[in-house]
Amino acid sequence: MRTVGLDITRIGWVTTFQDLGRRDAERRGVPTGGAADQHSAAVANILVGNPRGATLIENLGGDLAFVPDADVLVAVTGAPCRVTIGGATVDSWSPVPVPAGQEIRVRTDMGLGARNYVAVSGVLAAKTLLGSAAPDPRMGFTQELGARVLLESGFRGFRRSHFAPPLFRLPVPVLRCPEGPWVIDVVESYGARSIPGVRELIARSPYTVTTRSNHVGLRLDGPVLHPDTDTEIVSHGVPVGALQIPHADELIVLGRYRSLTAGYPIVGVASRASLPLLGQAGPGRELRFRWVDRETSVRRSAERESELRALERATSEAFGALGFAEHLIHP
Repeated sequence: MRTVGLDITRIGWVTTFQDLGRRDAERRGVPTGGAADQHSAAVANILVGNPRGATLIENLGGDLAFVPDADVLVAVTGAPCRVTIGGATVDSWSPVPVPAGQEIRVRTDMGLGARNYVAVSGVLAAKTLLGSAAPDPRMGFTQELGARVLLESGFRGFRRSHFAPPLFRLPVPVLRCPEGPWVIDVVESYGARSIPGVRELIARSPYTVTTRSNHVGLRLDGPVLHPDTDTEIVSHGVPVGALQIPHADELIVLGRYRSLTAGYPIVGVASRASLPLLGQAGPGRELRFRWVDRETSVRRSAERESELRALERATSEAFGALGFAEHLIHP
């Protein structure tokens, strides 16, 4: 292992250290947090030989760029973007070597997604809170990048032209961020039974992400219904992806930094397989909701997990064939 410096030349709009969140933190009253798009973050780390939950960089809008002082292996995932190394375009959703002294730059297409994830083979030097590098602004843990980021890496590099064919042919489960409305699968929750007609209303109506959205949840403009009774709802636990109807005429989809309890009706919960798309939904994005049963939701989540495991196996085999697997950090 050696220490590598990454000199940040462009910082983007909101760029932080990130990972998949905290474990066992919610019993202490602290939200799990972590990458809004967990799928893209996990894939980025797998592609460079890191454990899924390793610290990486999350970029929300604008250009992110850095120059390493030694050869590094990098993968960029998330929203559609343009990635260049020394001005030459390279693939996203693929492991790419960045030679020492060359700038890698990521420019997000904010029209099709909100966040990119940049993983570098090795261990990024980042502070942790309750065992995680995930930022939590409410607790004063912002995790903003400085002008120079340090990395402990065993990657020694190899010579290869950026104009050569792709280095790997891997079964990468790319997150699709299509044009037009995004369809989100939702499982009905008990709260829908207290609001007659709300299920049908949500199924047929478009909803638009507003600028009032943040890391706690997406606030959506669109039609809602409220309970017919003024009976107070006892505060209850709320999962990530819960569709909540507050007193205001809006629909909220709670994110990974949501409060752990609430007293508003929860009419449904977004399926786990749909959460990555919600993590990419920026202001102006139109969402449509599709009701599915629990069995369908569980099956699609299992399919996504199977894809990640297949990628882990394929990446390990590819690195082994190239003779540098022993220098990478595996789960």
